[in-house]
Amino acid sequence: MKNIVLFTVLISLFNFSFGQEIPIKPLITETTNKSINKEADTSKWNWKRGGLVNFSLAQGSLSNWAAGGDNFSLAVSSYLNYFVFYQKKRYNWDNNIDINLGFVQTSSLGGRKNDDRFDLLSKYGYKMDTTGKWFLSSLFNFRSQFFDGYTYNNNVGTFSSSVLSPAYTLLSLGFDYKPNNKLSVFLSPATSRLIIVSNDILSRQAAYGVDSGKHAKQELGAFATVSYRNALDKNITYKGRLDLFSNYLDHPQNINVYMVNQFSFKINKYFSATYSLDFIYDDNVRIFGPNKNSPALQTKSLLGIGFLKRLETKKALLHKL
Repeated sequence: MKNIVLFTVLISLFNFSFGQEIPIKPLITETTNKSINKEADTSKWNWKRGGLVNFSLAQGSLSNWAAGGDNFSLAVSSYLNYFVFYQKKRYNWDNNIDINLGFVQTSSLGGRKNDDRFDLLSKYGYKMDTTGKWFLSSLFNFRSQFFDGYTYNNNVGTFSSSVLSPAYTLLSLGFDYKPNNKLSVFLSPATSRLIIVSNDILSRQAAYGVDSGKHAKQELGAFATVSYRNALDKNITYKGRLDLFSNYLDHPQNINVYMVNQFSFKINKYFSATYSLDFIYDDNVRIFGPNKNSPALQTKSLLGIGFLKRLETKKALLHKL
């Protein structure tokens, strides 16, 4: 019942984000051509490449400050996105990579990371109908991190994760519904999910659902992912993804949830404010609670202002994120 309520709340939040569909601005054109009609945009291109780089920095210091606080604080966060899309006749191939890194340093708590994620998604589809909205598709996803991670209780760190510990690999075959260039809904009744825990310490602890002493666990189940990106306003863009997985072989009622949301608020050509809100729920991640053996809804919220640079290829038609 707890998981059903959690699933319902997250779906409602995701639908709320998509409540209004505001037309996105046309794609930018090749440098040799300043305008392009919609027909050419959807039927004649082969490759589209682009992305963005975001870097934010926040610093604070106090001296003889009666209200109290850290004498020094420094927060650095970065985000890299790059995509490569291919379309020709009835074939469609979407590739996307997201990299997040963040670090916080304070005089009282010391230094620790507050963001660390590597996420690669590749999806290849064949158009099934004349409307061009349904595709028979295969999907590959790899997700992990770069550095050691710790959970903190009373400012005491407990080792909880590392590179490839965990790592999640998904291989899926299903149907992809793409009514426009903003929304994709992928559904699969047959998905192979591999959980990797390469670190020996975490492996001996049977972390992330692997058996004690083992470094990997294979799962088979149903998978669904919803991806959405849109320009909500002239200077506001949204990008989000919701992944749901149910393991047929072990407690299928415990649905794994992975949801990322990112809003970008453009200030000028090179600066913007960004806000990210992420949710993860995995019943196998039992490192929370008083005894450090319970699952919990993981949340991450980050707000920053800093440098933003769009990555654009002059020889191709590009999506504006």
